[in-house]
Amino acid sequence: MSESTEDRILAALEADAKASYADIADEAGVSKPTVRKYINQLEDEGVIVGYSADVDPKKLSGQSIALVGIDVESERYVEATQALKNVDAVQSLYTSSGDHMLMAEVRAADGDALGDVIANTLLEIDGVTAAHPSFLQERLK
Repeated sequence: MSESTEDRILAALEADAKASYADIADEAGVSKPTVRKYINQLEDEGVIVGYSADVDPKKLSGQSIALVGIDVESERYVEATQALKNVDAVQSLYTSSGDHMLMAEVRAADGDALGDVIANTLLEIDGVTAAHPSFLQERLK
C-alpha cells in the first residue's frame, strides 16, 4: 500500500520543519498549491499543532532538559493536567500509555534548577503522585 499524499507531506515536514513548500512538494511528489492546501487543512484540524526546533541538550548553553514521567491520581487528572500545562518550565506535555500517565519535557537553567522544578513545582501540584525524570545528555539522532 502506498503512502497517502497527506502522509508524504507530513513526513517531509517532520524531516525538516523549516522546509519550503517547494522542497516539501518535491519530496512528496505533489505541487506547491497541494502542499499549501494540505498544510492549512492539517493546521485547521489540529493535526499540526506547531513548529519547533530540535536541540542537542549537550550543546544548549544555560539550559538542561529532562523527560519526566508523571503519575496522577485519576480523580485529580483534569486539574493536575491543567496545572502542569501552566508551568513555564514544562515545554510539552503528553498523555502516555507506558509506565507513566503523562510525559513532560521540562527545561531549566541547569540540573539543580531542574531538580527544584520537579521537587518544588511538579510534585507540589495537587494530584501528582510521582515524577520520574530522565535527564537528556546528548542528541544522537
